[in-house]
Amino acid sequence: MPSIVSNMTGTVIDVLAQAGDSITEGQDVVCLESMKMQMFVPATAAGKVTEVKVAAGDFVNEGDTLLVLE
Repeated sequence: MPSIVSNMTGTVIDVLAQAGDSITEGQDVVCLESMKMQMFVPATAAGKVTEVKVAAGDFVNEGDTLLVLE
């Protein structure tokens, strides 16, 4: 199963895709904050979101799984 991983270390500000949503490649799916800068994580593949692994306020490291796709 493909997954979307964090492209940086930071705090999750907002999750823009929920389980059951269909997403397209390049669509912003999570907003992260690091050093007072907000960055969006784009989807690296298209598909249906089957699981959301993070929530607002969670701290993630680069490479951590954010979403799992079908």
